[in-house]
Amino acid sequence: MSTTQSDRLRGLLEPLVAAKGLDLEEIEMSRAGKRRMLRIIVDSDEGVELDACAELSREVSDKLDETDVMGEDEYVLEVSSPGADRPLTEHRHYVRAIGRLVKFQLSAEGEKGAGELIARIIDADDEGLDLEVPGVKGRKATARRIAFTDIAKARVEIEFNRKDKKEEEA
Repeated sequence: MSTTQSDRLRGLLEPLVAAKGLDLEEIEMSRAGKRRMLRIIVDSDEGVELDACAELSREVSDKLDETDVMGEDEYVLEVSSPGADRPLTEHRHYVRAIGRLVKFQLSAEGEKGAGELIARIIDADDEGLDLEVPGVKGRKATARRIAFTDIAKARVEIEFNRKDKKEEEA
């Protein structure tokens, strides 16, 4: 997708998405043979429900039909929330991941050097994260602080056996 088309799409769609109380995370254009796919990824602090995606999809479709931003060729429109395995790249992603286990790839410039770290995000501020590093072989968990500048990559780890906060409070 050309930068110009991407910029035009973002300018056209951001107000629609924001009006729903959502963040426009990503716009992806791909091609499979003669078919084009326009994928719009949205999110919010509370997550995104299927009904909200369906409603937004109708509004986006209507808006795109009113303009020439997609050209004359046919395309498939998909509006969805980000997958659980999406990379954490924005400050708001880390805030939304508070309480979750995250796999970090640390940069070589970091305080303790490059490497991999799996830890639970306890808090996030403008400079970095407060983490709880799980104990290994019966040891207690330890606290650690990392700066955003020390993070090369970060991705939420899927936990199948962890109780939800709501279950723990019940």
